[in-house]
Amino acid sequence: MTTSRRAARRRALTVAVTSGLVVSGAAITAAPAALAAPSADAVIAEVYGGGGNSGATLSNDFIELANRGAAAVSLDGFSVQYAPASGNSWQVTPLTGGVAPGARYLVAEAKGAGGTVALPTPDATGSIPLSATACTIALVQGTTALTCKTAADCAADPRIKDLVGFGPAAVIREGAAAPAPSNTASVARGSALADTDDNAADFTSGAPTPTNSKGETPGETGPPPVTAKIHEIQGTTRISPFKDRKVAGVTGVVTAIRSFGSARGFWVTDPAPDADPRTSEGLFVFTGSTTPAVAVGDAVTATGTIREFYPDAPATSPYQSLTELTSAQWTVDSSGNALPAPTVVTPDSVPDTVAPAPGGSIEPLPLEPAKYSLDFWETHESEIVSVSDARVVGPTSSFNELYVTTKPKQNPSVRGGAVYLDYDRLNTGVLKVASLIPFAEVPFPKVNTGDVLTGETSGPVEYSNFGGYTLFATKLGATKDNGLKRESTRAQRSGELSVATYNVENLSALDSAEKFGELAKAIATNLAKPDILNLEEIQDNNGPANDGTVVADQTLQKFVDAIVAAGGPRYEWRQIDPENGKDGGQPGGNIRVGFLFNPARVSFVDRPAGTATTPVDVVKERGKTHLTVSPGRVDPANEAWEASRKPLVGEFVFQGRTVFVIANHFNSKGGDQPTHGRNQPPVRSSEVQRAKQATVLRGFIDKVLASDKNANIVVAGDLNDYPFSPAVKTLTAGGVLKDLIASLPENERYSYVFEGQSQVLDHILASKAPRGTDYDVVHLNAEFAQQASDHDPQVLRFRPSAGNPVQDAFYDLADYLEKVLGPYLPKP
Repeated sequence: MTTSRRAARRRALTVAVTSGLVVSGAAITAAPAALAAPSADAVIAEVYGGGGNSGATLSNDFIELANRGAAAVSLDGFSVQYAPASGNSWQVTPLTGGVAPGARYLVAEAKGAGGTVALPTPDATGSIPLSATACTIALVQGTTALTCKTAADCAADPRIKDLVGFGPAAVIREGAAAPAPSNTASVARGSALADTDDNAADFTSGAPTPTNSKGETPGETGPPPVTAKIHEIQGTTRISPFKDRKVAGVTGVVTAIRSFGSARGFWVTDPAPDADPRTSEGLFVFTGSTTPAVAVGDAVTATGTIREFYPDAPATSPYQSLTELTSAQWTVDSSGNALPAPTVVTPDSVPDTVAPAPGGSIEPLPLEPAKYSLDFWETHESEIVSVSDARVVGPTSSFNELYVTTKPKQNPSVRGGAVYLDYDRLNTGVLKVASLIPFAEVPFPKVNTGDVLTGETSGPVEYSNFGGYTLFATKLGATKDNGLKRESTRAQRSGELSVATYNVENLSALDSAEKFGELAKAIATNLAKPDILNLEEIQDNNGPANDGTVVADQTLQKFVDAIVAAGGPRYEWRQIDPENGKDGGQPGGNIRVGFLFNPARVSFVDRPAGTATTPVDVVKERGKTHLTVSPGRVDPANEAWEASRKPLVGEFVFQGRTVFVIANHFNSKGGDQPTHGRNQPPVRSSEVQRAKQATVLRGFIDKVLASDKNANIVVAGDLNDYPFSPAVKTLTAGGVLKDLIASLPENERYSYVFEGQSQVLDHILASKAPRGTDYDVVHLNAEFAQQASDHDPQVLRFRPSAGNPVQDAFYDLADYLEKVLGPYLPKP
């Protein structure tokens, strides 16, 4: 699996984890709380430290003060001061001027690299980069930095007029800490500005609402607020015509509520739609980490500011945005109203074409929902949609997500998935499903590819950077188990050499016995004990610990022992330890490729002196082609392999015939733009390095064939690319190598499932010399909710050539007789 596909998740992580409260299993010891007397006038009203961070709309951090008293308060000579969660130091921003009764006072702090919306004109300006999740802010009489480092010491300092500590890690706080905010949420007192000296009671987390002493907010720095309907807000393109504007009089019926996580809020739909199919009638009202006080069926009238939420920096984001109402206030006009009917999605609803291809952003283009799938979903953003009897094409993940298809006849795999067959043949029917239902009420279904969610599955649709458009279910169909089984391949015959490739997903000696056992069982049983096993993602002995360790002998020994325990042979291994931190992958893991081989069936030709930096070469001695080092790395200093795994070549001998096996793990797809993003066609920037890697590797293969045109060459591993990609085409150009997965029927061409698309990352390629090739992808991981790895292994069985037609003919005849007579011969 590529590193990018293990990236951190969304701003509402708990949406996909628990659909409810997450509690650490570790005991928490409460620190002494600061207990200064409550302030009668000036207090800290709001703190936001996510300005300019990933996903933030505002470009600056800020601290907002308020006056809860009846008289104006002078702030001349005062300061606001910041301490990190540890409380070990204080930074100071001096204040001047004052704050009127009931008014606000805005202090701008550090500006981040992201964000598109400036604060209203601040009343004071500092440069402190506030923490987005945990720290302490104090309002102090004086501008000398505080020295207190505990809650008790700060409570005893008479200079502190008010103080708030937020996030569980905050050492200094009043009472219990206020909840942790985020890049998109602040902590703020309620409208009554209550000060009970218990930060947890006084502050809640929600959308940031910076307000200066003039009462200005970011939404009020432009045109005045306007009354708008939801379809007017959504507009006919992806970007609202009211972006960053304050709107009023927004009416709709509450259709769903997200009551957990850091992206809480509710969806509303206007029951009186317009006649334009391009405009959505749904809108998400974002309330941060505060659960909104509404119920499904409430008719509400809301005001707030329209934002386009991106999961990262809006200016450079490759993702689409979500139109939402932030800093919202609303009134409930009535309750118990009937919900607008959902949009029923049938196999014919979603177009087969993904999006227009302007060579850049599709955001300004008018939506064409009858023509493009991304446009179809955008026109239903935040509306309730329903699907029926939906077949699962991507199994349940550890984030409690799954993928279904709304187009069951679109490129179906032989086992129920949806096969990705070319850049312009994306499966547009694929839809991600998550749940808004608390798991205590309805556990999230654990399903495999090919299972079905029977009946109706419905809920609001929202764009996610992980998987594209997502149905957040308020109703989940029942699970129908279609009985998907893990595959096994046949054993090789005596005259066949079997070579398998398997990405074992960051395997280290620290992994559980269960993981080792499952991988070992697959090798001993499902793969039928291959003679040579090409491995990817073998980590060093201490896995992700980044302490300079690069050796992997404990990892490999534990693996070999597990295979024996599972009934397999006692394999030997060959590999080369990489240079520390030079081969990419999980930091500290030092992943590498390597070989296991069964010495009872095949021998390895050891030619010593191969190191991490030694390039392997080809020589011819007494008419035979050999490697200069075995195992050896292919041109390891070449820039093509920067921060990526280097191919490993091994020289094997099977029944007197030499076979060269090249283990590979090309660079990941990290950095590629998503297929569902705002830039179409997406830029596949990682292809550039893989193209270079394929060129270097092809040069080495050509060198072997120049020395021996009949050489038995097997190129195997995780190439992180498709059969139709430029890298694979470079390797197969001129028919020098055959990509065996491309020889399978289209509905069997996959070894990996990503975002509901069954696709190819792993390959076995062979030169012309091997004869009687029999190739198999053994599906036992990628389609299942329970996986030992996220990749499916592959195996190739063949008869190596001796380079002599007469010898090869006798060899082939013997193998043929065994094949024909084998069922009738006595079993050993």
